[in-house]
Amino acid sequence: MNIRPAGLVDIPLIRSIAHATWPMCYAGIITPEQIAYMLGRMYSTKVLDDQLMNGHHFLLSEHHGTATGFAGFEHGYRPARTRLHKLYVLPDAQGTGAGRALLEAVFGAAVSAGDQGIELNVNKRNPAVGFYRKNGFSIERDEVLGIGSGFVMDDHVMLRPLVGCPAAAVDP
Repeated sequence: MNIRPAGLVDIPLIRSIAHATWPMCYAGIITPEQIAYMLGRMYSTKVLDDQLMNGHHFLLSEHHGTATGFAGFEHGYRPARTRLHKLYVLPDAQGTGAGRALLEAVFGAAVSAGDQGIELNVNKRNPAVGFYRKNGFSIERDEVLGIGSGFVMDDHVMLRPLVGCPAAAVDP
């Protein structure tokens, strides 16, 4: 498993992973209409380009040269906290360690940036809540956010302290 930084040239790859992952990840949790709305809102080329140009970082996991997942994060989102905005692994690569490798690389980047914790939002009904718990996150609070067009995100906000977390290396 290789983890590498993603750049502007990788936006089509990030988009393709998101579009392949979301319908399976969120089936039975949110409606197909909300999935389409959120993909359009969060994964357009312009949105991802703007994020990369304005302080967001993206990492790609690769297995034998083929991308299997990505993570998107932002340092200093709140004082001393990195915000994990996105972490998705292709359905056929789940269970291979790609998600864990991406998460550890984000931990390392956050420690290197001087942050003391990582926070994220995850849908309350998403099985990924268990993945995050296994990786040291706990629920800090719940929130319901209106995202437009009558849709809401009904999420846990989870936090993982980084005290004593070693910085993980990411290949340049």
